[in-house]
Amino acid sequence: MAEQQHTEHDLDSSQKRDARRREAPSAAVVYEAIRREAESELTRPLTGLAFSALAAGLSMGFSFIAQALLYSYTPESAWRPIIASFGYSIGFLFVILGRQQLFTENTLTPVLEVLRVRRLSTILRTANLWVVVLIANIVGTAIFAFMMSYFDVLDPKINGALASIAAKEYENGFATMFVRAIFAGWLVALMLWLMPFAETARVGVIILVTYVIGLAHFPHIIAGSVAALYGVFTGGHGMMEFFSVFFVPTILGNVLGGVAMVAAVNYAQVAYSDSERDDSDVDKGD
Repeated sequence: MAEQQHTEHDLDSSQKRDARRREAPSAAVVYEAIRREAESELTRPLTGLAFSALAAGLSMGFSFIAQALLYSYTPESAWRPIIASFGYSIGFLFVILGRQQLFTENTLTPVLEVLRVRRLSTILRTANLWVVVLIANIVGTAIFAFMMSYFDVLDPKINGALASIAAKEYENGFATMFVRAIFAGWLVALMLWLMPFAETARVGVIILVTYVIGLAHFPHIIAGSVAALYGVFTGGHGMMEFFSVFFVPTILGNVLGGVAMVAAVNYAQVAYSDSERDDSDVDKGD
Protein backbone atom coordinates (compact mmCIF):
# COMPACT_ATOMS: atom_id res chain seq x y z
CA MET A 1 0.00 0.00 0.00
CA ALA A 2 2.80 2.40 0.88
CA GLU A 3 4.53 1.60 -2.39
CA GLN A 4 1.30 2.30 -4.32
CA GLN A 5 0.82 5.67 -2.57
CA HIS A 6 4.45 6.57 -3.25
CA THR A 7 3.98 5.78 -6.96
CA GLU A 8 0.85 7.92 -7.18
CA HIS A 9 2.60 10.90 -5.57
CA ASP A 10 5.49 10.54 -8.06
CA LEU A 11 3.14 11.24 -11.01
CA ASP A 12 3.12 14.79 -12.29
CA SER A 13 -0.13 16.58 -13.26
CA SER A 14 0.21 15.66 -16.94
CA GLN A 15 0.61 11.97 -16.14
CA LYS A 16 -2.39 12.06 -13.81
CA ARG A 17 -4.55 13.64 -16.55
CA ASP A 18 -3.36 10.96 -18.96
CA ALA A 19 -4.28 8.27 -16.40
CA ARG A 20 -7.78 9.75 -16.02
CA ARG A 21 -8.26 9.79 -19.80
CA ARG A 22 -7.42 6.09 -19.93
CA GLU A 23 -9.99 5.16 -17.29
CA ALA A 24 -13.11 3.34 -18.51
CA PRO A 25 -16.10 5.69 -18.36
CA SER A 26 -18.56 5.00 -15.56
CA ALA A 27 -22.08 3.79 -16.24
CA ALA A 28 -23.36 7.26 -15.34
CA VAL A 29 -21.14 8.90 -17.99
CA VAL A 30 -22.30 6.45 -20.68
CA TYR A 31 -25.91 6.98 -19.63
CA GLU A 32 -25.59 10.77 -19.82
CA ALA A 33 -24.00 10.65 -23.29
CA ILE A 34 -26.86 8.50 -24.60
CA ARG A 35 -29.52 10.55 -22.78
CA ARG A 36 -28.28 13.80 -24.32
CA GLU A 37 -28.41 12.24 -27.76
CA ALA A 38 -31.95 11.07 -27.03
CA GLU A 39 -32.93 14.56 -25.89
CA SER A 40 -31.63 15.92 -29.19
CA GLU A 41 -33.62 13.34 -31.19
CA LEU A 42 -36.85 14.32 -29.43
CA THR A 43 -36.48 17.95 -30.54
CA ARG A 44 -35.93 17.16 -34.23
CA PRO A 45 -38.75 18.10 -36.65
CA LEU A 46 -40.90 15.11 -37.59
CA THR A 47 -40.43 15.79 -41.31
CA GLY A 48 -36.67 15.47 -40.96
CA LEU A 49 -37.09 12.30 -38.92
CA ALA A 50 -39.36 10.83 -41.59
CA PHE A 51 -36.91 11.40 -44.44
CA SER A 52 -34.03 10.07 -42.36
CA ALA A 53 -36.08 6.99 -41.44
CA LEU A 54 -37.07 6.47 -45.08
CA ALA A 55 -33.39 6.52 -46.02
CA ALA A 56 -32.68 4.00 -43.25
CA GLY A 57 -35.35 1.63 -44.55
CA LEU A 58 -33.83 1.81 -48.01
CA SER A 59 -30.30 1.35 -46.67
CA MET A 60 -31.27 -1.77 -44.73
CA GLY A 61 -32.14 -3.38 -48.03
CA PHE A 62 -28.45 -3.80 -48.75
CA SER A 63 -28.21 -6.29 -45.89
CA PHE A 64 -30.66 -8.45 -47.85
CA ILE A 65 -28.61 -8.09 -51.04
CA ALA A 66 -25.28 -8.74 -49.33
CA GLN A 67 -26.60 -11.84 -47.58
CA ALA A 68 -28.01 -13.19 -50.84
CA LEU A 69 -24.76 -12.58 -52.74
CA LEU A 70 -22.61 -14.24 -50.10
CA TYR A 71 -25.10 -17.12 -49.82
CA SER A 72 -25.21 -17.62 -53.58
CA TYR A 73 -21.45 -17.52 -54.17
CA THR A 74 -20.56 -19.73 -51.19
CA PRO A 75 -20.41 -23.50 -51.82
CA GLU A 76 -23.31 -25.43 -50.33
CA SER A 77 -22.09 -26.67 -46.95
CA ALA A 78 -22.85 -26.60 -43.22
CA TRP A 79 -20.71 -23.47 -42.79
CA ARG A 80 -22.42 -21.44 -45.53
CA PRO A 81 -24.51 -19.40 -43.01
CA ILE A 82 -21.30 -18.43 -41.16
CA ILE A 83 -20.14 -16.59 -44.29
CA ALA A 84 -23.50 -15.32 -45.55
CA SER A 85 -24.42 -13.77 -42.19
CA PHE A 86 -21.65 -11.20 -42.56
CA GLY A 87 -23.83 -9.55 -45.19
CA TYR A 88 -26.43 -8.82 -42.53
CA SER A 89 -24.14 -6.17 -41.04
CA ILE A 90 -23.90 -4.04 -44.20
CA GLY A 91 -27.20 -2.20 -43.82
CA PHE A 92 -26.58 -1.50 -40.14
CA LEU A 93 -23.20 0.00 -40.97
CA PHE A 94 -24.80 2.34 -43.52
CA VAL A 95 -27.58 3.37 -41.14
CA ILE A 96 -25.63 3.83 -37.90
CA LEU A 97 -22.52 5.46 -39.35
CA GLY A 98 -24.72 7.57 -41.65
CA ARG A 99 -26.79 8.77 -38.63
CA GLN A 100 -30.07 7.62 -40.18
CA GLN A 101 -33.15 6.89 -38.07
CA LEU A 102 -33.73 3.19 -37.47
CA PHE A 103 -36.47 1.72 -35.32
CA THR A 104 -34.95 -0.25 -32.38
CA GLU A 105 -31.84 1.91 -32.71
CA ASN A 106 -32.45 5.66 -32.31
CA THR A 107 -36.01 5.07 -31.09
CA LEU A 108 -34.94 3.18 -27.95
CA THR A 109 -32.74 5.86 -26.44
CA PRO A 110 -35.58 8.40 -25.81
CA VAL A 111 -36.96 5.94 -23.25
CA LEU A 112 -34.12 7.09 -20.98
CA GLU A 113 -35.48 10.64 -21.15
CA VAL A 114 -39.01 9.37 -20.48
CA LEU A 115 -37.81 7.54 -17.37
CA ARG A 116 -35.88 10.61 -16.19
CA VAL A 117 -38.46 13.39 -16.52
CA ARG A 118 -41.70 11.34 -16.43
CA ARG A 119 -43.79 13.97 -18.17
CA LEU A 120 -46.74 13.40 -20.49
CA SER A 121 -45.24 15.76 -23.09
CA THR A 122 -42.06 13.66 -23.27
CA ILE A 123 -44.08 10.45 -23.58
CA LEU A 124 -46.11 11.95 -26.44
CA ARG A 125 -42.98 13.18 -28.24
CA THR A 126 -41.44 9.72 -27.88
CA ALA A 127 -44.61 8.07 -29.22
CA ASN A 128 -44.59 10.43 -32.21
CA LEU A 129 -40.94 9.61 -32.84
CA TRP A 130 -41.65 5.87 -32.74
CA VAL A 131 -44.66 6.05 -35.07
CA VAL A 132 -43.00 8.31 -37.65
CA VAL A 133 -39.75 6.35 -37.73
CA LEU A 134 -41.46 2.96 -37.88
CA ILE A 135 -43.81 3.92 -40.72
CA ALA A 136 -41.05 5.59 -42.75
CA ASN A 137 -38.70 2.62 -42.16
CA ILE A 138 -41.34 0.15 -43.39
CA VAL A 139 -42.12 2.30 -46.43
CA GLY A 140 -38.40 2.31 -47.26
CA THR A 141 -38.12 -1.46 -46.91
CA ALA A 142 -41.27 -1.93 -49.02
CA ILE A 143 -39.86 0.22 -51.83
CA PHE A 144 -36.60 -1.71 -51.76
CA ALA A 145 -38.33 -5.10 -51.69
CA PHE A 146 -40.65 -4.05 -54.54
CA MET A 147 -37.69 -3.04 -56.71
CA MET A 148 -35.94 -6.33 -55.97
CA SER A 149 -39.09 -8.27 -56.85
CA TYR A 150 -40.13 -6.58 -60.11
CA PHE A 151 -36.82 -5.52 -61.65
CA ASP A 152 -33.69 -7.47 -62.50
CA VAL A 153 -31.52 -5.68 -59.98
CA LEU A 154 -29.32 -8.76 -59.54
CA ASP A 155 -28.42 -11.69 -61.72
CA PRO A 156 -31.47 -14.01 -61.89
CA LYS A 157 -29.39 -16.84 -60.45
CA ILE A 158 -29.39 -14.92 -57.15
CA ASN A 159 -33.18 -15.14 -56.92
CA GLY A 160 -33.01 -18.56 -55.28
CA ALA A 161 -30.86 -17.16 -52.47
CA LEU A 162 -33.21 -14.18 -52.05
CA ALA A 163 -36.22 -16.49 -51.79
CA SER A 164 -34.43 -18.77 -49.32
CA ILE A 165 -33.58 -15.83 -47.02
CA ALA A 166 -37.16 -14.49 -47.28
CA ALA A 167 -38.62 -17.89 -46.35
CA LYS A 168 -36.64 -17.92 -43.08
CA GLU A 169 -38.67 -14.94 -41.85
CA TYR A 170 -41.80 -17.12 -41.89
CA GLU A 171 -40.53 -20.47 -40.64
CA ASN A 172 -41.32 -19.98 -36.91
CA GLY A 173 -44.54 -19.60 -34.94
CA PHE A 174 -45.68 -16.49 -33.09
CA ALA A 175 -44.19 -17.43 -29.71
CA THR A 176 -40.80 -18.41 -31.13
CA MET A 177 -40.60 -15.25 -33.24
CA PHE A 178 -41.52 -13.13 -30.22
CA VAL A 179 -38.87 -14.64 -27.95
CA ARG A 180 -36.17 -14.47 -30.62
CA ALA A 181 -37.10 -10.85 -31.36
CA ILE A 182 -36.52 -10.02 -27.69
CA PHE A 183 -32.91 -11.10 -28.10
CA ALA A 184 -32.55 -9.02 -31.28
CA GLY A 185 -33.86 -5.88 -29.54
CA TRP A 186 -31.65 -6.64 -26.54
CA LEU A 187 -28.50 -6.92 -28.67
CA VAL A 188 -29.24 -3.78 -30.72
CA ALA A 189 -29.79 -1.71 -27.57
CA LEU A 190 -26.65 -3.14 -25.96
CA MET A 191 -24.77 -2.11 -29.08
CA LEU A 192 -26.07 1.44 -28.65
CA TRP A 193 -24.87 1.42 -25.05
CA LEU A 194 -21.36 0.63 -26.33
CA MET A 195 -21.27 3.15 -29.18
CA PRO A 196 -20.62 6.50 -27.39
CA PHE A 197 -17.16 5.42 -26.23
CA ALA A 198 -16.31 2.76 -28.82
CA GLU A 199 -14.43 5.44 -30.85
CA THR A 200 -12.26 3.67 -33.45
CA ALA A 201 -13.90 0.33 -32.60
CA ARG A 202 -17.37 1.49 -33.70
CA VAL A 203 -17.27 -0.42 -36.98
CA GLY A 204 -16.10 -3.57 -35.21
CA VAL A 205 -18.84 -3.30 -32.58
CA ILE A 206 -21.55 -2.86 -35.23
CA ILE A 207 -20.30 -5.80 -37.29
CA LEU A 208 -19.85 -8.12 -34.31
CA VAL A 209 -23.27 -7.49 -32.73
CA THR A 210 -25.30 -7.50 -35.95
CA TYR A 211 -23.42 -10.56 -37.21
CA VAL A 212 -24.58 -12.46 -34.13
CA ILE A 213 -28.16 -11.31 -34.78
CA GLY A 214 -27.99 -12.48 -38.39
CA LEU A 215 -26.28 -15.78 -37.66
CA ALA A 216 -28.73 -16.65 -34.87
CA HIS A 217 -31.73 -15.61 -37.03
CA PHE A 218 -33.01 -13.25 -34.36
CA PRO A 219 -35.72 -11.29 -36.23
CA HIS A 220 -35.25 -7.53 -36.56
CA ILE A 221 -38.33 -5.55 -37.53
CA ILE A 222 -36.63 -3.43 -40.23
CA ALA A 223 -33.82 -5.66 -41.51
CA GLY A 224 -36.22 -8.59 -41.65
CA SER A 225 -39.02 -6.61 -43.31
CA VAL A 226 -37.04 -6.30 -46.54
CA ALA A 227 -36.82 -10.08 -46.89
CA ALA A 228 -40.33 -10.68 -45.56
CA LEU A 229 -41.88 -8.16 -47.98
CA TYR A 230 -39.83 -9.61 -50.83
CA GLY A 231 -41.60 -12.90 -50.07
CA VAL A 232 -44.94 -11.09 -50.28
CA PHE A 233 -44.19 -9.30 -53.56
CA THR A 234 -42.92 -12.48 -55.24
CA GLY A 235 -46.09 -14.34 -54.26
CA GLY A 236 -44.56 -16.75 -51.79
CA HIS A 237 -46.45 -15.29 -48.82
CA GLY A 238 -49.52 -13.15 -48.20
CA MET A 239 -49.78 -9.74 -46.59
CA MET A 240 -51.82 -11.14 -43.70
CA GLU A 241 -49.09 -13.70 -43.12
CA PHE A 242 -46.53 -10.89 -43.12
CA PHE A 243 -48.35 -9.11 -40.30
CA SER A 244 -49.39 -12.12 -38.22
CA VAL A 245 -46.29 -14.32 -38.54
CA PHE A 246 -43.52 -11.73 -38.88
CA PHE A 247 -44.46 -8.12 -38.12
CA VAL A 248 -46.49 -8.31 -34.88
CA PRO A 249 -44.35 -10.78 -32.88
CA THR A 250 -41.13 -9.18 -34.13
CA ILE A 251 -41.97 -5.60 -33.22
CA LEU A 252 -43.34 -6.61 -29.82
CA GLY A 253 -40.21 -8.65 -29.06
CA ASN A 254 -37.81 -5.99 -30.34
CA VAL A 255 -39.43 -3.28 -28.22
CA LEU A 256 -39.56 -5.46 -25.12
CA GLY A 257 -35.95 -6.56 -25.51
CA GLY A 258 -34.64 -3.07 -26.17
CA VAL A 259 -36.69 -1.09 -23.70
CA ALA A 260 -37.22 -3.41 -20.75
CA MET A 261 -33.91 -5.23 -20.76
CA VAL A 262 -31.55 -2.38 -21.62
CA ALA A 263 -33.00 1.13 -21.36
CA ALA A 264 -34.87 0.43 -18.13
CA VAL A 265 -32.21 -1.81 -16.60
CA ASN A 266 -29.35 0.56 -17.34
CA TYR A 267 -31.39 3.52 -16.14
CA ALA A 268 -32.03 1.68 -12.87
CA GLN A 269 -28.33 0.89 -12.54
CA VAL A 270 -27.40 4.57 -12.76
CA ALA A 271 -30.35 5.83 -10.68
CA TYR A 272 -29.70 3.45 -7.80
CA SER A 273 -25.95 4.09 -7.94
CA ASP A 274 -26.57 7.82 -7.60
CA SER A 275 -29.01 7.18 -4.76
CA GLU A 276 -26.54 5.02 -2.86
CA ARG A 277 -23.80 7.61 -3.39
CA ASP A 278 -26.05 10.39 -2.06
CA ASP A 279 -26.90 8.30 1.00
CA SER A 280 -23.22 7.66 1.59
CA ASP A 281 -22.47 11.39 1.42
CA VAL A 282 -25.22 12.09 3.95
CA ASP A 283 -23.81 9.49 6.33
CA LYS A 284 -20.37 11.04 6.08
CA GLY A 285 -21.84 14.43 6.83
CA ASP A 286 -23.47 13.05 9.97
